[in-house]
Amino acid sequence: MSFVKYRVKEVAADFGKTPKEIAEIISRYYEKPKSNTQVLNDAELNALFDDITRNNQIQSLEQVFAVPSAPKAEAPKAETPKAEAPSAAPAKTPAAQPNRAQQAGRPQNAAQSRPQNNQPKAEAPKAVKQPEPERKRERRVVDTSAVQVNANRFADVDNLVSEKVQNYQGGKQRIGGGKGKQQAKQKGNNFKGNKSKNEEQEKMRRLQMEVARKAPTVVKIPDEITVGELASRMKKTAGEVIKCLMKNGVMAGINQTIDFDTAEFVATEMGCKVEKEITITIEERIIDDHVDTAEELQTRAPVVVVMGHVDHGKTSTLDAIRKTSVTAGEAGGITQHIGAYTVDVDGQMITFLDTPGHAAFTSMRARGANSTDIAILVVAADDGIMPQTIESINHAKAANVPIIVAINKMDKPTANPEKIKEQLTKYDLVPEEWGGDTIICPISAKTGMGLDNLLEMVLLTAEVQELKANPNRRGKGVVIEARLDKSRGPIATLLVQNGTLKQGDIVIAGTAVGRVRVMTNDKGRTVKQAGPSVPVEITGLADVPSAGDAFDAVTDERMARELVEERRQAQKDAAARAMQKVTLDNLFAKMKEGDMKELPLIVKADVQGSAEAVKSSLEKISNEEVRVKVIHAAVGAVNESDILLASTAGAIIVGFNVRADAAAMANGQRSNVDMRFYRVIYDAIDEIEAAMKGMLAPKYEEVVLGHAEVRQTYKVSAVGTVAGCMVKDGKVTRDAQVRLLRDNIVVYEGEVGSLQRFKDQAKEVTAGYECGMTIAKYNDIQEGDIFECFAMQEIKR
Repeated sequence: MSFVKYRVKEVAADFGKTPKEIAEIISRYYEKPKSNTQVLNDAELNALFDDITRNNQIQSLEQVFAVPSAPKAEAPKAETPKAEAPSAAPAKTPAAQPNRAQQAGRPQNAAQSRPQNNQPKAEAPKAVKQPEPERKRERRVVDTSAVQVNANRFADVDNLVSEKVQNYQGGKQRIGGGKGKQQAKQKGNNFKGNKSKNEEQEKMRRLQMEVARKAPTVVKIPDEITVGELASRMKKTAGEVIKCLMKNGVMAGINQTIDFDTAEFVATEMGCKVEKEITITIEERIIDDHVDTAEELQTRAPVVVVMGHVDHGKTSTLDAIRKTSVTAGEAGGITQHIGAYTVDVDGQMITFLDTPGHAAFTSMRARGANSTDIAILVVAADDGIMPQTIESINHAKAANVPIIVAINKMDKPTANPEKIKEQLTKYDLVPEEWGGDTIICPISAKTGMGLDNLLEMVLLTAEVQELKANPNRRGKGVVIEARLDKSRGPIATLLVQNGTLKQGDIVIAGTAVGRVRVMTNDKGRTVKQAGPSVPVEITGLADVPSAGDAFDAVTDERMARELVEERRQAQKDAAARAMQKVTLDNLFAKMKEGDMKELPLIVKADVQGSAEAVKSSLEKISNEEVRVKVIHAAVGAVNESDILLASTAGAIIVGFNVRADAAAMANGQRSNVDMRFYRVIYDAIDEIEAAMKGMLAPKYEEVVLGHAEVRQTYKVSAVGTVAGCMVKDGKVTRDAQVRLLRDNIVVYEGEVGSLQRFKDQAKEVTAGYECGMTIAKYNDIQEGDIFECFAMQEIKR
């Protein structure tokens, strides 16, 4: 193995030749070097050395060591020991003999052939002392192969590796005793440079492989891990892991994430022992999630949601119960957002949630059902079951909430409660009097009839459910509503479901965090604390949370802010994952979207729930040609940043129960930004639909104008085939499109080339008249063919 780069010019200098001569020699055996600086490999060097050796033979070894001149004064000293003891010189050192021959300036045989002088004793000591400097430069080689070591005295080597590999540690033999160590050291000195190091590394590598084979690597794997991280933990290359994944049908790159089951399978197949990595998150550390014991639980008030169709009297029923009027303040008679209220019924508290009935507020009704214990389904006695009534039933059933049906408007002469009961049976709501388990309460929100019975049924149902909570722990619950107030900042309506929320507590609600500054109940009074089933309005959050977010009271504000940042990052990552990348499967769909028009909108509303509802409703208007995209939805008045965004994106601003401030209004007029403001959601949907109709691509339909039969054909030079036709029905026009039918099979479809009546050009020819026709760029016309003329007319949207 060659460890030094040996170039052509360096070889030429060492042999006293030109680089060209060296290149010529190498070209006899291998490819000729391209330059003087090319590095020669081992095979090329061996061939070069063999060629030079064969072509430069010498007669004796003395020629190699001969020097041009030598001092004459030292000649007698070199001759005397040669003549005195010719057989002793080789015993000194093999290198001494040619050196003395060089000092004499003549061949060694001549010195040995000289007769002995008469002073052997005087010259002999000088001959012994002369080679001393040469002996200092020699290398002593001691053979330790005959050394016998009792290996039974050393029991510190286990049976993990083979006996041959066991005997080495860092390239030194494992033997005992001072003498043995010295001999091992002397033997180790025989290894040459890098060769010795490589052998040591190879032996250590083999040792590690043997140990690894006997003891598998323990790998800790979390719920999700990237391929690169898994390879690093297993001490494998990423290529090996990807190869194993591909072998098992999983296509994943080095930076892609795989789940625990896949990672465990790969690690086990590659000889590793897997352990599940349990990570304690910040959420687990700061949020109290212990399970309450029976001794800690206390009875709490029921939370009741009022659901039903639009204008069936939900808010009026709740208004009659709590003796306050809120319906007059609702635009168009529609409840615009969820309200939470508490009612005292003979010393027992009931918390009511009022939900909107419009179809746009589906998600808000779903949140209301999931946050409550009992659902009151309000159905108008004169109207019956309606779409939102059915939807409310499904939400309550999905949340496993018992339903109490309140048949409202019983004061009307057209009221028909029996019809309502019959309709309810279609949705598995069988009245108790008919053998079912659904409580039916006829009421009148206008006169107050049946309300007491309704409340009694609510308390009875709650008693059966045995609703309990632990007030002696940190508060937790759900965000009912949230909005941004100009003077007070973010305001959130919270429903405490367990524990007690106190003024000054640090609250995490979704991606919002803050300290409770002011806490107000549903009566508008400031309170210091709120227990289970109590709705309160709080200020102090840094941001506006989303309706439906869970909230928790915590003790560590710093860790709470870290948790909020983690949640925000998780939302960004989820949004990024939701954006589909172009693959072979959806490439065609993405190409089609390139021609699809887009209507960008910015939605601003008074409360978060309304903003969500408007956004959801408007995005549902999208069709296959125009896509409505809400690029921003937020709470609060229209401000200058909204105008800037709308101007940049070419968007329309839709305001719901909000207005634009003076600066934003002026800026919007300068930027020609279209701003629309509504108080009722119906108007917003209708206007946006009307605007979209103007953006739709024109749609055409085919209108058949008439048919003409070919009676005779003519070949005209520079024109082609001219067909003499009789118009059978309708008319044929010069600017029409034509379809050539042969035995009612479409042979060709194109445009009318020319239309003549006798020798004159004609714009149209009606039924019963003859004419001459040609088809543009088509001449295969036969007698008996039928020309079907048609036109494409635009259909109004």
